[in-house]
Amino acid sequence: MFLTREWMHAARPARPLFLFIGSYRVLAAFFCALLPFAALASPAHAATAVTYFVSPSGNDSNPGTSADAPFRTLTKAQTAVRSIDKSTSGPVTVTLAGGVYRLAKTLTFSSEDSGGGTAGTVWWKAASGQTPVISGGVQVTGWTRINTDSSIWSAPAPSSLDTRQLYVNGVRAQRATGSLPVSVTQTATGYTTASGDPMAGWRNRSAIEFVYRGGLGLWTEPRCPVASVTSTAITMAQPCWNNSTQRVMRADDSGRTYNLVGRKSITEAPTAVENAYELLDKPGEFYLDKTEHRFYYIPRSGENLSTADVEAPSLDTLVATSGKASDEPSHIGFQGIQFSYANYTTSNTGTGFSEIQATYQVTGTTGYATQGLCTFVSGGTCPYGNWTKMPGAVRFTYDKNIHFDHDYFVHLGAAGLDLGNGSQNDTVTACVFTDISGNGLDLGGVDIPQPSSSAQHTSGITVKDSHFYDTAAEYHGGVAVDAGYIETSTITHNQIDHVPYTAISIGWGGWPDKVSLPAQPNYSNSNTISYNLIHDHMSLLGDGGAVYTNGITGTSMTNGEKVVGNVVHDQLNTSGGHVLYTDNGATYVSILGNAVWNINVSPWGSKHVNYTAGDGTYDPTDIEGNYWPNGPSDYDNKRVLIKDNHAITGAAQVPSSIIAAGGIESPYRAILSWQPA
Repeated sequence: MFLTREWMHAARPARPLFLFIGSYRVLAAFFCALLPFAALASPAHAATAVTYFVSPSGNDSNPGTSADAPFRTLTKAQTAVRSIDKSTSGPVTVTLAGGVYRLAKTLTFSSEDSGGGTAGTVWWKAASGQTPVISGGVQVTGWTRINTDSSIWSAPAPSSLDTRQLYVNGVRAQRATGSLPVSVTQTATGYTTASGDPMAGWRNRSAIEFVYRGGLGLWTEPRCPVASVTSTAITMAQPCWNNSTQRVMRADDSGRTYNLVGRKSITEAPTAVENAYELLDKPGEFYLDKTEHRFYYIPRSGENLSTADVEAPSLDTLVATSGKASDEPSHIGFQGIQFSYANYTTSNTGTGFSEIQATYQVTGTTGYATQGLCTFVSGGTCPYGNWTKMPGAVRFTYDKNIHFDHDYFVHLGAAGLDLGNGSQNDTVTACVFTDISGNGLDLGGVDIPQPSSSAQHTSGITVKDSHFYDTAAEYHGGVAVDAGYIETSTITHNQIDHVPYTAISIGWGGWPDKVSLPAQPNYSNSNTISYNLIHDHMSLLGDGGAVYTNGITGTSMTNGEKVVGNVVHDQLNTSGGHVLYTDNGATYVSILGNAVWNINVSPWGSKHVNYTAGDGTYDPTDIEGNYWPNGPSDYDNKRVLIKDNHAITGAAQVPSSIIAAGGIESPYRAILSWQPA
């Protein structure tokens, strides 16, 4: 192509406008040419950081923009944060002074609270060197001795209060407890007793609760309230009693229930009786008389109830999301905050606590016959295994990039923290979980095994360098870290110790293999449990372990579950279960380079026929390079590989590098000496 003169003229760049004459003309042209580049290179104004301050001694009429003029309430701070345009602001921080922030209602986070943009993560954090406590509790004051000869003291309770816990100077009190005072014979509605049952004369008989350690399997401890007591009969509350004694049986001569997890019925007499004034006989025990609206308590040695801080949980949920995928909070962080005194009273109702496993429970009037049984029975609810989850005191669902850093979950009446369905890319770092009635940390759920949208996936969770101890303080079948259906998540470098049952449980829905059926299909994949230190676990219940896996964990050995480099010692149960426990339907699990010693059960178990594949092989498993006593022999057949493991008798035979790598990493070990505020 040849350009015409006219086209060539039009294509020439415009000449610069010279503003100077003579020798200045060249210099002026040079600077004019640089002007566009200078404009591009000039720095933009930095986005302005925003910090709000909150203190229990503040005032919500204050501007909240300095520590000298803080807000008083978290809700006022939340309103202020919501007013910020976080797409253009700098970092946003809410700084909490030390002290107690008592909540009358749940602090709910939604998309309005999200960070992102130039704001990054919106941090709610403790002021330097201080510990703010977000509390659902009420103080109990006005204690007096009931008479000069008694060791029992009493104090008024709020008229609407129902609770199962009381804490004196930060120490959990025990509900009045004792043994069943009469022999019983089980009936369809409860028990018959010998004439003259002393419980017939006890006060508030419908508040009494029966506890059944191992009642629906070695791993369970169901609880059912009493409905009424006469001199010859005890009637149990419904639906707890039916849900715990009438679980429907399969008709195929397998001898198993349709739920396939545990047995049909509680058959033993209660192993303990709780919540009766007449059982109040030991220091540290309490009783709440809801008809009198009064607490009764026997102080421990050294406790002075005229000066003690006595706290009763009142609010069930401290912090939560709306639970709607359309209202997703994101980029929010919590740092240095203690979450305490959350309540949970469902077990006080006729629902009771009819446990299945890991504090999941059967609920509803016909739960025993339909809940979670799906296609196995007429009218079964789906999906299979969808039993009722115990709630968390702090609960996030349908969220992204929520971060907990050096936070403390303590003195809680149900589970601690729940990162449930739709939680994505959340982190839990250097947190402490202790004195929690149920599970310490819940991840995912069991009600969405096959999500219909990406928003329903629980994925990308990291739990690291945290300390879990003395969890499941009331519901002893609880687990320190319990994960349902999750993906691409990591539980690493944590320490878990002194828990009554399993330390880490992951997966669900594998039990159909007990009757030669495939496991519940699910989306779980690419999860890793690594370099955790676990000891002094399984102190009360049986048939669990340090790491327990159930159900399908991936679609291949590449994206299946990895259990790597964990250090486990002093598993305390003497029978039932294993240490690294691959239970029903656990497919594609790799168990590599772990160290185990001082145990009474087998270190691994066990091979299961792969009924999901239906090809006569076992659930695919790779077990290599572990150090443990009495481990399995080498094996390479039917998709199970066991090789290069090392038989040991104690810690001295484990490479020091494995022991050193287990547990909390050095930058975070200060949390091991943390004490509650």
